[in-house]
Amino acid sequence: MRKRSIRNRGIRRKKEPLDIDITSLLDILVILLVFLIRSYDTTGVILNIPKDITIPHSVSKSINEQGVVVQVSPKVIWVDDKEVHNTETYKGRLYSQGGRLILPLYNELVAKKKEIDDIAKTTPNAKNFSGIVNLVIDKSLKYNYIKKLMHTAAEAGFQKYKFVVLGQE
Repeated sequence: MRKRSIRNRGIRRKKEPLDIDITSLLDILVILLVFLIRSYDTTGVILNIPKDITIPHSVSKSINEQGVVVQVSPKVIWVDDKEVHNTETYKGRLYSQGGRLILPLYNELVAKKKEIDDIAKTTPNAKNFSGIVNLVIDKSLKYNYIKKLMHTAAEAGFQKYKFVVLGQE
């Protein structure tokens, strides 16, 4: 047993500051930071939606994928922000295959597919043709017309459809 003098009995020893090793804490924080950065999705599709199109609302959420963007209003069709058909100014044959194929849209989608294939052949790191078409369709359009749009896209080689809608926040 240790002997203390009676004189020093009430005096407490001074506490020295503790040396804390925070290396492991910093390791955990760095791992969390790397995980959060890797899981953050920065590849969302950015679209310019014309004022003529009123998009329907949706409550579902999904990951966006890049593809050719087809925007359709009651009077105009755009492919990647390029106007390909306007009912007020277009003069020519509009439908084919018994009224199921929209010719101006078909011609533009075939040209887009060829352009994507050419880029994939000449550029080593370019993505191959995915066959995805993002459809931005006005909610006032009839289902029969939407079927024609989908049939036209499928005939041009775009057989995966992504419908773009407004999500609720």
